[in-house]
Amino acid sequence: MLCYDKKINESLHGKGNKVVLMKKSVEKARILIESLPYIRKFSGKTFVIKYGGAAMVDDNLKDAFAQDIVLLNLIGIKPVIVHGGGPKINAIMEKMGKKPTFVQGQRVTDEETVDIVEMVLGGLINKQIVSLINNHGGLAVGLSGKDGNLIEARKKVIKKLSPETGVPEIIDLGLVGEVKKVNPRILTSIDASGFIPVIAPISAGQNSKTLNINADYVAGEIAASLKAEKLILLTDVEGIKDKKDTLLSSVSLKKIKTLIANKTISGGMLPKVQACKVALDGKVGKTHIVDGRVPHALLLEIFTEEGIGTEIVR
Repeated sequence: MLCYDKKINESLHGKGNKVVLMKKSVEKARILIESLPYIRKFSGKTFVIKYGGAAMVDDNLKDAFAQDIVLLNLIGIKPVIVHGGGPKINAIMEKMGKKPTFVQGQRVTDEETVDIVEMVLGGLINKQIVSLINNHGGLAVGLSGKDGNLIEARKKVIKKLSPETGVPEIIDLGLVGEVKKVNPRILTSIDASGFIPVIAPISAGQNSKTLNINADYVAGEIAASLKAEKLILLTDVEGIKDKKDTLLSSVSLKKIKTLIANKTISGGMLPKVQACKVALDGKVGKTHIVDGRVPHALLLEIFTEEGIGTEIVR
């Protein structure tokens, strides 16, 4: 009798497993079907993706990012990656006894620092990203703003109101640049050859001096020059939040001005929203600030109805 009961239980257990497996398979199929309209809509379109933050540090997130990029490419979307590398630059600077300094979310860059920036961004990190994508079956190629005269840059100067006088003061950030012009010809050639460009945000200014350019700004300018369908910025926060710490799923450019004025948006978020404005002014379809700490954040943003993060629209 005990032997008979055992056989029945084993049979039921086996059927239970099959039901569970079947449900999982149906759920996978449902997800694929849900993504079909987006695949159809975006195939052949260009997405500019700013890659930064924790997604560049955690090994699992790095793998998930590379897989997402390869998948996008295989279904016909044309990803263009602009990467940062702030944490790695900071770590190397500190090892050399230099303290990183930021003003309005941008790194103050002297002669020694710009050498570190070029070494880390244009060499170490750029090639790591290229290798990671290639290891997952993609065909990536590394570039900087110097290659093919991709980015024409000039020295950037910012102004800040003096708390004592209320008069704007010029702040010298050192060898920090801003995009003067993007020449996308090299990107067009790379795209025609089926490669995925991975761009380090450095270029040369007057007298061929290397300039460190904020990666968010570079991504926004490149998206505008390519008339991309989307600009997606990966960051280490959920998105833009209001004063009550509630995530704003969609924000207009008009609302962005208000959020900056009342200091809801400040610090490192400023370059991101300004990059989104540049992109939208350049006729980019939509811009997104997405939490890169979420595995496969790109796929969740692009291929699901709910999406994640904050969408900034005209």
